This record gives sequence, structure tokens and C-alpha cells, in this order.
Amino acid sequence: MTSENYSTTHELVKEAYTRAIQKEGGCCGGKPSRSAAATLAGYGETDVANAPNGAVESSFGCGNPVGLAGLQPGDTVVDLGAGAGLDLILAARRVGPTGRIIGVDMTDAMIAAAKQNIAATGLTNIEVRKGLIENLPVDATSADWVVSNCVINLSPDKPRVFSEIARVLKPGGRFSISDIVVSDDIPTWIREMAGSYAACVGGAISETAYLDGLRAAGLTDVRVVDRLVYEPRQVVAMVVNDFPDLDQSLVDRALPFIENKVASLRVTGRK
Repeated sequence: MTSENYSTTHELVKEAYTRAIQKEGGCCGGKPSRSAAATLAGYGETDVANAPNGAVESSFGCGNPVGLAGLQPGDTVVDLGAGAGLDLILAARRVGPTGRIIGVDMTDAMIAAAKQNIAATGLTNIEVRKGLIENLPVDATSADWVVSNCVINLSPDKPRVFSEIARVLKPGGRFSISDIVVSDDIPTWIREMAGSYAACVGGAISETAYLDGLRAAGLTDVRVVDRLVYEPRQVVAMVVNDFPDLDQSLVDRALPFIENKVASLRVTGRK
């Protein structure tokens, strides 16, 4: 990918997520109710009930990478693509006042929303930094955990992101990632219909490529611990949410081609 295309992809994603946070909809689902967030993304009822409305209703994830991770009091956690801050808040409560949470996001509107939601909780062990997940503004070997929720699929340079995860983790540090993957044979025209990267499907890679990419970065014990294969109508809902003016006949045409081809995974491993 050329540097021009690389920058263009980032700008498209920024624009899509700025619109998303303003309308409280976005990648991987529309505006969810508090109960819908718990049911569809795997967040527990207590987690959702104790989080600010803004953090829950503007959560654009496809899983719950924090809830099932083994975070311990005092851990340092880096969240790639922090969004409106829900995972930051959940992680901060798990690591306690001696722990540290660093959220990284490239979208100003998301960063502002996250800071507002964090302030509403009174938590003081969270820092939100502006930056790219391909070039994390985080020191090497400083994190006990890296988490991410439906964000790496949006990156135009996934191998670089995987390398950054390995760089910032301490030896023995772990990661927990929820993300979207697609079959290799999903038609190109469907990827293009998905808006290239901004609607979660267009930039996704296969499960095999995803796991191999993590291993190639030097990460070990890489395994899938949760998998949800989306129904075709669920995939279409993701896309239509961000692109409501799509030709309905084109949407209907896509349905049989995405049967059993799009899934959300939770992947874990360590350095």
C-alpha cells in the first residue's frame, strides 16, 4: 500500500467514526441499548449497568476483550482503538488504583467522548492518547496486557499493528483481542460495498492470516477462544448502518455470498 493510500484509509476511518460518535451508531452495529450491548457483544449486565450511558451506547465493538481477560490489580493495560472508553473503564476497575490504563485512538471526537465518559466515573488511572495503532505512542516493554475491540480490522497495515503489540508488551505480557475476520473467498465487490474499511468488513482478513500475522510478529500461544459466525442479515446491518443509501438490490444480492463467511473472534496469546 502506498503512503497516499495509507493516509487516505486513515482519513476515511476517522470520518466514519466521527459521524458514528455524533449519531451514536457505527461499525459492528447501530446504536445499541444497554441490554443489547450486554447480549450481542458479551458484556455482563453489571459491567453495562455501572458504565456511563455514553460509553455503552457509543460502544462499536464486536466482543468483550476485557471481561474474559485475566487482568490483575496493578497491571498496565494498553487499549488499541479506545473509542468512547467502555473497555478502558472496565479495565481500570479490574486493575484497581495501582494499575494503569492507556487508551490510544486517532479520532478527536472519540477521544473527547472517552474523556467525558471517564470523567463521569471518577476513575483516575486512565490516560487517553492520540495516535495510530500502527505506531503506538507507548514505551516498549511497558504493558502487561494489550486489548483491542473491533479495530485492527480497520488498519491498512495489520502486520505493523501486530509488531507494535509485540513491542509494547513486557516479556510474558498477554493480549486479548476481539475482531472481525472474513473468508478469503468473499467477493471483492462486497468488500467495496462495505466502504473499504469504515464498515468493519471491507478491511478484514481471514482467520488464518490474522493468527499467522500475530505469530509472525513473535507472539506465542496464539489461539481463538471465542468465535461467533454472523448471519448474513447481521453483516448487512453493519454495513447499512454506516451507508444507509446503499442500493437495496445490491444488498439483497450480497446475502448468499456472505453465508458463514464473516465472524467475530476473541484471540489471546502472549509475548
